[in-house]
Amino acid sequence: MEKFAETSYPVADVVRKRWSTVIFSEKLIEREKLLSLIEAARWASSCFNEQPWSFIVATKDDLEEYAKMLDCIVEGNREWASTAPVLMISVAKLHFDRNGSPNRHSYHDVGLAIGNMVTQATEMGIHMHQMGGFYLDKTREVYSIPETHDPVAAIALGYLGEIDSASEALQNREKSPRSRKTIDKFLFSGKWGEVSKLI
Repeated sequence: MEKFAETSYPVADVVRKRWSTVIFSEKLIEREKLLSLIEAARWASSCFNEQPWSFIVATKDDLEEYAKMLDCIVEGNREWASTAPVLMISVAKLHFDRNGSPNRHSYHDVGLAIGNMVTQATEMGIHMHQMGGFYLDKTREVYSIPETHDPVAAIALGYLGEIDSASEALQNREKSPRSRKTIDKFLFSGKWGEVSKLI
């Protein structure tokens, strides 16, 4: 199954074909491929090159660790997330190493690292689904994440599964058309809310 984005302007194919599945295959992600995703994240840009990202990973190769991370994900996401062979939590460091001052760009930079990872995954035929639906305090406690860092998102990774293997609700969700706001809703010039003359 493919869900290419219907774009208003030309973009790279890797952008058009990225989407967040809720139906994963049981096939494990090969170690080298998983490390390629982390390598892609490693080379993201960041403020002062601080690289304020970390990732906690659990794979179905270790069912005890996998269950521990799955338990940090909210119930509404567990049905489909539990089919992914890899789960991750992204984490942001909240202060600069260089001077100890707050790094208000850390979440942005974690997002850039994940963006690189998503692009690399899409190129390799691997799907990633990021979630805000996870228990922040529980994650912090389970993984002993210090107050100097914040968990940002939960992530499910895997190969695309067979749509017929999923519940009817997940099949309907998977088949739903992709949509985005039009550019005029968020591209401004002159002042806030004034649509850019580029459009």
